[in-house]
Amino acid sequence: MDYGKIIEKLNMLEFHQKLLLKMVKGSKEHFYSLIIERGLTQQEVANILEACEKMSMHLEEQKAEGFMYFHPLYKKFSTVVQPKLQPEEVIKACESQGLFLPLMTELRKYIGN
Repeated sequence: MDYGKIIEKLNMLEFHQKLLLKMVKGSKEHFYSLIIERGLTQQEVANILEACEKMSMHLEEQKAEGFMYFHPLYKKFSTVVQPKLQPEEVIKACESQGLFLPLMTELRKYIGN
């Protein structure tokens, strides 16, 4: 194993350790558990969270404009979380952890469609 791979692994372990510490304190951190279980990197998680933040703002803008159909937002979300995660499990984990609740509540309507 080369030096770069070792450093990458160490960084991921440090990141997961921080999340584990949060889980011990909170115990209902389903999203964090999912991250650790699937071995996502800090950058992958940052990308998902950033996308969720942008989609949350977009959802609010669309609602203010009178939109009522958000399936395109679900499709976009699906592309952001794959290939390591399934959209349905991320939605459920985020909801149970209280992350991006308005967005996740709306996206839940499109699970299985």
